Amino acid sequence: MKGKNSKSAAESEIFDITCPDCGAAIKVDAATRSVIAHTPAPRKKTFEDFEAATRALKEQEERKQTLFRQSVEAEKNKDDVLAKKFEEALRRARETPDTARPLRDFDLD
Repeated sequence: MKGKNSKSAAESEIFDITCPDCGAAIKVDAATRSVIAHTPAPRKKTFEDFEAATRALKEQEERKQTLFRQSVEAEKNKDDVLAKKFEEALRRARETPDTARPLRDFDLD
């Protein structure tokens, strides 16, 4: 006769699962359907050696500097570009005047 605290073999079974996304090891208890243990996946090396990491950092810094220079130039020319766009929009507005009457609230009823 089984005691009150004894469990069957199926109830005490623990599953080892590997996460297909990150590769972490997970232990799940079948009886409680909960995660008992979690072991994170080992981190992958981003670079093979320090020279490659240094090169990548230098390239990243050069890209930052290039983007910064481009944004400074864009800010310098911003006033001229906006003025030209305004002049063009004003010219088009003069060439094609708006003849339609504006809608009034009681026109919508």
